Order: sequence, then C-alpha cells, then structure tokens
Amino acid sequence: MDQRQPPRRNSDLLKGGQISIELEQWFTRLQQSLGLEVGADYLNIQGKRSQFNIFLAASCSQPPAGLTTDQQEKLRNYAEGFHNYNSLSVDQRKRIVIDLRRSLHQWRTELQPTSPPSAPRLRLEKIDIDTSESINKLSTFNLNTPLGQIEGISAKLATQFAKINLWLVKDLLHHYPRDYVDYSQLVPISSLQPGSTATIVATVKRCHAFVSPKNPNLSILDLQLQDPSGKLKISKFMAGRRFTSTAWLHQQMRSYPVGARIAASGLVKESRFGISLQDPLLEILETPNTKLQSRQIGRLLPVYPLGEGLVAERLRESVIKILPVVNQLLDPLPDVWRLKLKLISLREALYQIHQPESADFLQASRRRLVFDEFLLLQLALGLRRLQIKLKNAPVLPASAVGNRLLNFQKLLPFQFTPAQARVLQEIRADMAKPQPMARLLQGDVGSGKTVVAIAALLCAIDAGHQGALMAPTEVLAQQHYEKLCSWMPHLNVTVDLLTGSTPAPRRRALLQDLANGQLQFLVGTHALIEDPVNFVSLGLVVVDEQHRFGVAQRNRLLNKGLQPHLLTMTATPIPRTLALSVHGDLDVSQIDALPPGRLPIKTQVLSNQERWIAEELIRTEVAAGHQAYVVLPLVDESEKIELRSAVEEHQRLAHEVFPDLSLGLLHGRLSSSDKQAAIEAFSRGVTQVLISTTVVEVGVDVPNATVMVIEHAERFGLAQMHQLRGRVGRGTSPSHCLLINNSSSAIAKQRLDVLARSSDGFEIAEVDLRLRGPGQVLGTQQSGLPDLALASLSDDGSILEEARDVAQAILAADPELIEHRQLAEDLALQKQKLANAARLN
Repeated sequence: MDQRQPPRRNSDLLKGGQISIELEQWFTRLQQSLGLEVGADYLNIQGKRSQFNIFLAASCSQPPAGLTTDQQEKLRNYAEGFHNYNSLSVDQRKRIVIDLRRSLHQWRTELQPTSPPSAPRLRLEKIDIDTSESINKLSTFNLNTPLGQIEGISAKLATQFAKINLWLVKDLLHHYPRDYVDYSQLVPISSLQPGSTATIVATVKRCHAFVSPKNPNLSILDLQLQDPSGKLKISKFMAGRRFTSTAWLHQQMRSYPVGARIAASGLVKESRFGISLQDPLLEILETPNTKLQSRQIGRLLPVYPLGEGLVAERLRESVIKILPVVNQLLDPLPDVWRLKLKLISLREALYQIHQPESADFLQASRRRLVFDEFLLLQLALGLRRLQIKLKNAPVLPASAVGNRLLNFQKLLPFQFTPAQARVLQEIRADMAKPQPMARLLQGDVGSGKTVVAIAALLCAIDAGHQGALMAPTEVLAQQHYEKLCSWMPHLNVTVDLLTGSTPAPRRRALLQDLANGQLQFLVGTHALIEDPVNFVSLGLVVVDEQHRFGVAQRNRLLNKGLQPHLLTMTATPIPRTLALSVHGDLDVSQIDALPPGRLPIKTQVLSNQERWIAEELIRTEVAAGHQAYVVLPLVDESEKIELRSAVEEHQRLAHEVFPDLSLGLLHGRLSSSDKQAAIEAFSRGVTQVLISTTVVEVGVDVPNATVMVIEHAERFGLAQMHQLRGRVGRGTSPSHCLLINNSSSAIAKQRLDVLARSSDGFEIAEVDLRLRGPGQVLGTQQSGLPDLALASLSDDGSILEEARDVAQAILAADPELIEHRQLAEDLALQKQKLANAARLN
C-alpha cells in the first residue's frame, strides 16, 4: 500500500513537576466543558448551574495555585474572550475554544511527574489484501457478487443485510462506519481516565474464576493486573449455564496464569472500588513482539449502522471477508491530482475506513472518500452547466438602456443601492451573451431583489422579447402581480397573472395573447410550466424562491419557446458550501447590503409561561395604530393538523385574549379568493392581528406590521424563522419578533438564542446547516442533491473547494470525459441511482 506511515501508539515521556489534586481536577473540569461545547457546535451550552461562557470566564479568572505567571496572564486573556463569547462569530468561538484546549493540554503535560512509565508498543495483525491468498479468494467473488454467495455469509445473514439495502459486495464495501470506539490509546494504568476508552498491557498478579453467589447462571472472572505504574482489578462477566461448570472455570484460570502478560481494552469506569475497565476485551501476549490476533483490542473499532436482528460483530466479520475486493478497484482520480492534493489511493482509503490503523490513517481515508463524493457532485453540476452553455439564447445588448428601464427607475421612490446596481449590471452582462444566463440572486429579507429582477425583465421586454416571473405560491404570485399592475401600465407593458385558479375563459384569452405576442409579461405559479403555455419569444425567466422548485420543474419552464435566460432568486441565505453543492451550475450574485433606513428588529425568546408578554406587546402596538402577525408551524407535514392549529389559536385569541380586536385567519387550506381576501384585509388595516401558518413566509408586505409572534418556534428552522421575521421591520417604526419556545430542551433554547442575537442571514443559515442538514435548509427534497455518505457540507467546505477546482480543470481539458472513463462510469452510475430514487419517491 502507498503512503503508509507507521502508526504512533505510545504516549511520549512527559517531563515537569508534580501536579496537585486541585489543579488536576481543574484541568479535567475545563477540558470536559470545552469538549461538550465542541460537541454542541459552539452554541454556548447551558450547564446545570451556569452557561458555558460564564463558567469558563470564572474558571480562567481564578485558577488554582500551581500555574506560572505567564500561564495566569494568558488565562486572564481567555477569561476576557469568554466574557464576550456571545458576541463572537462561530469561527471566532471555535478559535478560542481550540486555543484554550491546546494550552491546557500543553500545561498539563508540562506538569506531569518526571518519570512516568510508558506503555509498551503493541503489534497489530493486519489483513494483507495484497497476498496471493487474498487475491485467490477474489476468483470466487467480485464487486457485483450477491452477499449470500460469499463464503461465511449465511442465507439468514444475507437476508438481514438486504433489510438495510445491502445486496452486493460493493454495497457492503461502501457501508461506512458511523463511528469508532477508540481502543488505540495505549496507556499505563496510572493514566487511565474515567469515561475514556483505552488499552493497557499488564502482568497478571492474581486470577480467580467463580460462579456468582447471587446468580447461579452467571460466572465471573476477576483479574488483578499490574504494570510499572500501578495496579488494576478488572472483572469479566459471562452469563449462561455453560460458563458455570467447574471445568470451564478451571480452563479460564489456566488461560490467565499468574505472570502472564495480557492486553486489555475497554471503557474506563470509576466505582466505589476504584478505576476499572467495563466488560474488557482480553488477549494473552506470548512475547513482547507477539502480534495481536484480535480485531478489536488496541484498535479503532468501527461501529456500523445496523438493522433489525443484525449483530455488530457479524457485520464486522463480513466486512473483513470482502475487504480484499478493493484490489479490483480502478482509481478514477488521475495520479497527477492525487499526488498534488496529497490524497491516498482509493484502495487504501476503503481499507482504512473499515480497518483504520490509527487516527491519522482514518483521517486520510475519510478525506479521500469525501473528496471523491464532492468531485462527482461537482462534475455533474459542471456538465449540466456546459450543456446549458451549448444552447443559444436571445442576445439582449447590455449597452442599450431602454426607455422602460429608465422610466421604471424614475417611478421608484428610492434609488438603487450600490449593491443592487452592481447585481443588475452582472445580470445585463450575462444577457448580452449568446449563451443562456444561469444566475442565482441571493439577498437577505428586504434587500430589494424583486425590483432588480423586474428591471432585468424590462431589459428583455425593451429588446423585443417576453418575460416570465414564476412564484411558488398563489399568494406570492398575486402579490407580485398587484405590484406590477401599479408600474407596468405607466411603462406601456402588458402584464397578466396565470395560476391554478385562473378561470377557464380568462385562461384561454391569456394564452392566446401570449402565443401571438400581445402579452409581454406573465406572472404565475407552477401553472406556467404546463404544456398549453407557449411564448412567442421568451427572453428571460425569473424564478422567485428558487429553493421551492426542483431542477426538473425549472428545466420544464426553460424549454418554453426559445432557450431563455434564467434568473433565480432566494431570500433564504444559502451557505457557500451548500450553494456550490446544489447550485453549482449557476453563477451567484449577492445583494449584500440593505437599503438605508431599515431599522433592526428586536428579537426575544419567551417560554410558554411568558406568552403574556407577547400578548401585551401585541395590544400595545395595536393601540399605537400598528398590526401584528401570529404564526403557527406546519406540524408533521399535515395540512389537517396545520388547519386545526391555526383555527384553534384564532378562536382562543378572538374569544379569550383579544375579543375587542379584529383578527384574521390565513392558512393553506383556504381557497385562493379567501386567501387573497385575508391578505387584503390585513394590508388595508381592517384586520389588526393576522393568525397564519407559514403561508406568510414570503410575499406578504405590510409596512404597518410591527410584531411577529412565532408559536412553537422550536419546530421551525432558523433560516425559515429569519424569513418570517422579515415580514416586519418594513416601515419606519421599531419592530419586534417574539419566539415562543414550548420545549424544555437546552439545545432548542441555544438554537433560538442564535436568532435572537444575530440578524445576519448567512450566519443563521450556517448554524441551520450544521444543526438540521442541507435538505431542511433548502426546504425541498427536489434539489437534485445526491446522498452524501461521508461528506458534511458544514464541516468539509475546504475539501469541496478542492473538488470544485479539480472538476473545473478536468472538464476544461476533457469536457466529454473521454480521457477519464472511470469518472464517466461513476457519474453514470450515480445518475442512475438518483433516477431510481426519484421514481421510488
């Protein structure tokens, strides 16, 4: 195997002075707290007595005696950093936590006793997948061999594998561990820490096997072990009548004679009897150079996802049986790239992910396999982009500024911000090319994306073409249409609305006007992609709330008439890694500044018992002439539950809380006319409080609304709540967003606190991505994003960037992948899997 380095398994000898018990406990408490914060993704977890940053600031301000003056000065700096922890970005929090962990480890090491005994080195038996014996086994099976035909895998076991969708050898090969139990830490007995997993090598000083006096079916093996650093008693329990015979007990005592050297691995536990290993794994060492035969002791033990009836050990044994099949694999990544990026071979990566020799080997194998996942994803997106660029689109000259665009800008009561002007120029430059534009326009709530999109559509109309604006809901399409009706007549542009509820006579007339060119601007929902809709010369398509539409829906609209330019918009900020993964076939423009004069929205998290605060605020704001939203979640994707929740809350507020106010109701089960009536009543101020489901997430624009109350806020994604919060703060009055948390979970509270302290949509989306995953952030299962077995969009951003660069370079030199046949085959296989999954869905 290539690039193999001998794994380091021993702790280095430590130097320094004696460490006090108080200081030792202080080190342990801080490291445990820091570890918990890392596991919670730096959300400032709530402990039993205090919050993480408060505890750390106090601990760093008053350390116990025994540290140097320089160390105490550094701790004071850390204390100041943790005082300001809530105001730090996630990256800044990560940096201070990692720095302190590193410093504590270094100081703890320097204070260790001068001459602790070091643990001996273990020699591990390795599966040699390159031997003639392993290669001969391959003659009996290959990657496509059914698992039931593998020697040692019974029909019953193969059936259990099939239940978790493992049918062939290659399926099992790519069934990666979900975690690892770390028995690779080889330590002396004196260094065992409760709660950790470790391996020791020691001498048997006493052995006793006996039947439990409390349970006649339970036998116990007690071993007293000793190494140069100390003593340890461990017990192994065997349940079953066959383990209680005198002959079996004597055999155990003969297996572990006094003076024998053994290796023992397990979870370190502490009880009233002292430190021990829980349910230890044991193996006798004949000589110091004896190789361990166990596949568990002293190793990183893989933990696999299991199915019903499937035993972990049987799955591990089955993986070991089929591992030699990696010799059949052809590496799809050219050596030039593998060496440049310092990646190990695919064979080595697949071996090490299942049987890692060390943490370093595991990290290297994971990096290679994650890179391969991202490379295929970027190649697929790159090929889709090339296919778009091969088509011809109408050329809309960027130099010619039409009268409609100029007059539209004069109609607006404001000037474009520099960010809006820059983005419009990027769009116009794209539309001036003969290749179709494919651009994603991102901007936070209220950044002015819609007027930029309308300006771009007017450019297309000025050039003699038609324009289309597609929205995900009838509510949003109606809102867009009403805005356009106030502008387009002044610009001599004909505009109409097409939705699923458009009456048949009007639909026929509309489609006829569209087909003969009399209708220049069409607004609609998914009804725009239905077959009878035909344009004479479609120049630009704008898709609002891009994440609500699937790739297939988007492509159906693009196939109308000519190959039009495409501009997609989203007010849901998408983290860069997610944008590269899902929208890698699109150029990205970002409006990164809000219009001047927008006031910040004060956001507060309330408990269920504090709901009265929200109700009092609503009453106060309504008395001042303002309006309020109360939003309820969509529960379990059930419209029935959604309807009941909205109606019941409307009834409660109308009868018990605000009997003197005018309350409206809006939800997805209302007819289009009833929805529109509810929105219009709220817009005109007839309705003072609107109780709604997430229908109001987009498209409802009422500047007089100053309060947004979100019930059961713990059930929403952060990015979605940020969108809802954007429904207020659109006027000149101070606005409020109140998040009512009905959960007692500390993690739920931490999530909501992120929204309360931050108004940066991209920071919120990054946290949402880490906590909820890409599918939830996008809000759709139709994104076309393949399942990622190992890769994490929140943690592997740097690898994704590398994969994108390599994919671009490969496609630039070989756009049809003629010289990269293996990559082409892997892509075809992935495409087939996605197609099969789509059919099943």
